Amino acid sequence: DKKQQKLSEIQADVQESESLIRRMDLEARSMQPSVKAGLLAKLREYKSDLNNVKGEIKRLSAPNAQQATREELLESGMSDTLTASSDQRGRLMMTSERLNQSSDRIRESQRTVFETEEIGVSILQDLHNQRQSLLHAHTTLHGVDDYIGKSKKILASMSKRMDRNKWIVGGIIATLVLAILFILYFKFA
Repeated sequence: DKKQQKLSEIQADVQESESLIRRMDLEARSMQPSVKAGLLAKLREYKSDLNNVKGEIKRLSAPNAQQATREELLESGMSDTLTASSDQRGRLMMTSERLNQSSDRIRESQRTVFETEEIGVSILQDLHNQRQSLLHAHTTLHGVDDYIGKSKKILASMSKRMDRNKWIVGGIIATLVLAILFILYFKFA
């Protein structure tokens, strides 16, 4: 029973390790190429170690597992196996810690992205308001331009009337002067 319990605990740890390695793989692939190559090499090593552990678990959980366990206990290299397991466990713990740190970095990056998105939305709203103001000013300017055009036409027609009125007044004055001269000529002649 204890063996089965330990095997199930180990299998749960292996599944968790697989999940962590997958996450690390995703994170490593999203990094810069200079850092990415080294991280992927380490991940291959971790995957290899994890596959070795899985093989050991399968061997131990096989129907002849009791016989294999007895043989292992009798072998003199049992201490080497335990050392390898503790090394693998240590590596898995380090991997888990690195994954936690990577998760923290991802959360921080997501927070930064959300803040940047909020700033972008604010800037877009400001730009929209400024566009509306410019469109309103453009419409007003066209209205003023139309009024200026009408004013020029009115001033031009007034100028023509003034010129015409000057000629008429000049003609009347010239006619009066001629009439006065004509009257004076007949009066003194």
